Amino acid sequence: MKNNAEISLDKTDYGFVGHFKAMASPCECLIESDEQKLALQLTQIAANEGWRIEKKFSRYLKGNPCDQINQSNGQPVAIDSETFQLLSFADACYQLSDGLFDITSGVLRRAWQFKPGAKFPDKEFIDSLLPLIGWKKVTFDENSVCLPPSMEIDFGGIGKEYAVDKAAQLVAEKAPEVSVVVNFGGDLRVTCPPKNKPRWQIGVDGKSGTTERAVSLSVGAVCTSGDTERFIMHEGKRYSHILNPKTGWPAKNAPKTVTVLADQCLQAGLLSTLAILNEENAESFLQEQGVQYHCYY
Repeated sequence: MKNNAEISLDKTDYGFVGHFKAMASPCECLIESDEQKLALQLTQIAANEGWRIEKKFSRYLKGNPCDQINQSNGQPVAIDSETFQLLSFADACYQLSDGLFDITSGVLRRAWQFKPGAKFPDKEFIDSLLPLIGWKKVTFDENSVCLPPSMEIDFGGIGKEYAVDKAAQLVAEKAPEVSVVVNFGGDLRVTCPPKNKPRWQIGVDGKSGTTERAVSLSVGAVCTSGDTERFIMHEGKRYSHILNPKTGWPAKNAPKTVTVLADQCLQAGLLSTLAILNEENAESFLQEQGVQYHCYY
């Protein structure tokens, strides 16, 4: 069945699966319930939250808070509490990662285009962008943020994971006894343990981009980072879309994909990305975090 041509709902052996698109990704809600009306409501709740966050924080949309900050030309921009919370999380990520996670590094997309036929950037162009990267140059408080001229912020590294966590929270508030997998383009969170089986079996991408194995999850989140879908080939070498903000170049000598299990999607997504940026030290980094993970080479 369809609802406003944006959501579809299919019956399954465990209940229903709801489908929609958000943040340029296919999204779904796996719902352990035979109540069709409830399944549609839960899918609508998750979709609405995904669309809300995309509209508010996508760097591709004009006039939203992200765009206002990026177009501010060094002037302070008023922000609300949600934007402050995201900026605070980004600040914590920057500090904890020793600068490897930096939401001002989005300017590197001016040089790097990870799509068929994209031109490989030259070193001079990449080097010219490095002075525009540096979270420590940004100042903010609960009321405003000030970004130096020509710099940009990009919530892309945390936006989808944040949307999953928020959508899962709203779904759980509506139906606290129903187990739902909220999945936004492979970043997902389970609201509570299923009743009719011990755990959900979640397929994860391996080195070739195919679903090569499954992880078991009763509650919590799973995120995968890697270069199976977004990369560029140059002179026979494969370059990942995950860029090091300190050098401007893709991570190298890292696993093809890293999957991390954690309590929240934001945590799982951050750690999987940082593992890639730690390159050949990816596994030792993850072991230090004490999380369950899978690396593919």
